[in-house]
Amino acid sequence: MPETPDLSDSLLVAETGLGRLQLVARTETDAFLVDEPKSVGGLGSGPNPYDLLAAALGSCKAMTMRLYAERKAWPLTRVQVSVRHRRASLQARDGFECTVTLEGPLDEAQRARLLEIADHCPVHRTLDRGSDVETKLAEARSTPASIIPSAHMVHMEEASAA
Repeated sequence: MPETPDLSDSLLVAETGLGRLQLVARTETDAFLVDEPKSVGGLGSGPNPYDLLAAALGSCKAMTMRLYAERKAWPLTRVQVSVRHRRASLQARDGFECTVTLEGPLDEAQRARLLEIADHCPVHRTLDRGSDVETKLAEARSTPASIIPSAHMVHMEEASAA
């Protein structure tokens, strides 16, 4: 019998069987649909993979700035990050343009520092450095009952302590 893999820091993605491209992504506590628009053969039932990547980047930046502002007791009332993904071709380097909106009575030095801290978020650094991706084949088996959540929060705390 094959050994059960360590599922710490994992996210399970599986086809739903409801459409050609619809998937469900599951963590220990949440599940959400991933899909493509109807115009390309999906059901349009959820964000596409690049939407999720952009959301990961924008949300990590916002959370890291929030944690930093709280640690400094700065009057940040709301953070918003708009993320645009672009790529000229499949072989071209991807680009992400992030536009940050900070609300609250912050001075210019605080705003500049929060913008700097945004670039220290773990997802930004992951994209900036590039990543090693390993893909391997596993034997078919039933879906694991639980998946342990990632240590991403720890990394954001570290980034906001800079």
